[in-house]
Amino acid sequence: MTFSIVARCSRTGMFGVAVSSSSPAVAARCAYAQAGVGAVASQNVTDPTLGTRGLELMARGASAAEAVAVLKRTGAWSDYRQVLAVDAAGTSAIHSGPKALGIWAEACADNVACGGNMLAHAGVPQAMVEAFLASEGYLGDRLLATMRAALKAGGEAGPVHSAGMKLVREVAWPVADLRCDWSEGNPIEELAALWDRYKPQLDAYVTRAINPSDAPSYGVPGDE
Repeated sequence: MTFSIVARCSRTGMFGVAVSSSSPAVAARCAYAQAGVGAVASQNVTDPTLGTRGLELMARGASAAEAVAVLKRTGAWSDYRQVLAVDAAGTSAIHSGPKALGIWAEACADNVACGGNMLAHAGVPQAMVEAFLASEGYLGDRLLATMRAALKAGGEAGPVHSAGMKLVREVAWPVADLRCDWSEGNPIEELAALWDRYKPQLDAYVTRAINPSDAPSYGVPGDE
C-alpha cells in the first residue's frame, strides 16, 4: 500500500524521506530521519519502532546494511515488514519480507533506496532510483521529482491518498516535516504545492529557532 524513498544529499549531507500510500497519514508512521545519522522508512504492515531503532543503531555506528540486518533478525514479524535505510556515508540497504503485500519490489544505489508494496508492477522502485540519480538541486525538490516519477511509472495498484516528506540537516529537529494526510485527488501534488510555499521560508524558521535577533522579520501581519 506504499512506495517511498530515503535519500542523502551528497553535497550538503542532508537526509530526507518521502512516502505515499493509499492509507491515511502514511508519513506519521513510516518516515524517520536524524541529522548526521541517516534516514529510515518503515512500511508494509508498519512497525514504527523499526524506524526509531534503525536510527539508534546508525547513531551508534552501524552502517545502513548492519542496521537493517539487525532489524530483520530481531524485529517481530520480519516476514511482513519492509525497511529502507541510508546512512551518513551514503550507503543504503533494504529488507523486504516475503509476506509483503501484493507486488513488492526494491532498488537502491549510493545515497538512495526506494521500495514499495501493492505496486502496479515491480519496476516502480527502479524507476524511482533512476529519477533521483538524474535529478539535481535541493533535496526536497529531488524527493518530489522521484515521487512524481513513481506515479508516472505506475505507482500503487490503486489510487494513493496520503503523502509526506521529512528533511533533516544540521539541527536536532526536522527542518521540514510536511504531510498531506488524506486527499481524494493527488496527495503528491498537494505535498509539492505545500513544499513550494514552505521552501522559501525554511531557512528563516531555522534562524528564528537558533537566534531570533538575526531574523529580519516574521512575515506576519503586525510584524515590524
